[in-house]
Amino acid sequence: MSTLTVDGLTVAFGGIKALDEVSFHVEPGEVFAIIGPNGAGKSTIFNAISRIYTARAGSIRFHGREILELPPHEVVRLGIARTFQNIELFEKATVLQNLLVGRHSRVRRSAWREFLFLPGVRRGERAARRKVEEILDLLDMQHLRDALVCDLPYGARKNVELARALCAEPELLLLDEPASGLNPEETADMSFWLKDIKEELGVTIVMVEHDMNLVGRIANRVMALAGGRVLSVGSVEEVQSNERVQTAYLGAAA
Repeated sequence: MSTLTVDGLTVAFGGIKALDEVSFHVEPGEVFAIIGPNGAGKSTIFNAISRIYTARAGSIRFHGREILELPPHEVVRLGIARTFQNIELFEKATVLQNLLVGRHSRVRRSAWREFLFLPGVRRGERAARRKVEEILDLLDMQHLRDALVCDLPYGARKNVELARALCAEPELLLLDEPASGLNPEETADMSFWLKDIKEELGVTIVMVEHDMNLVGRIANRVMALAGGRVLSVGSVEEVQSNERVQTAYLGAAA
């Protein structure tokens, strides 16, 4: 069974269709990249999966379960985490505190147990700290654990957002332009970390990305979008050589 199956997904704003009957599937352990020019509808797919946007038609199934019927917080609990194109972090909190926020979906809360700080609550806190430390080690970020996010450079903030998503222990990770704004060295580091996330943690990755060098390094398959419609799905080479994709990127003269 596919990890993620999207069938006939349509999202519209007024009379404008941001996505028009988009269909694709993602297999377990795969890195699936979504590419396309600006305004193609790439991030809209993530927002539909995350239940930020409401689909007009279609289906999104995670391990066979329809998620369009669920509220956003239940999607996270199913095992789907994401990052955002514009970094969304708590600027005045430390890296460690931001990562602990990522554990929220994995902790069952009870006001009176929290108030009394019972043994079960203490065990949960220790387990959360252990998981956060594991992610800091995986991404080589231990030296940043006590730094305030507002004091970090852009590239480090991107890594913090990735780490926070991993702290939710997702089976499926949605990455919205992970290499955006990174220099070549930082992008190379990102490619290594994404491979480690896939191989060591067993996480399936869906990635929206403009950097074709990064896509070519790590993606198993690619889907190209334009105008909210699927142009091509296949290997990097197959999609890059597709005439419809070339026209969408380079114009009819190509």
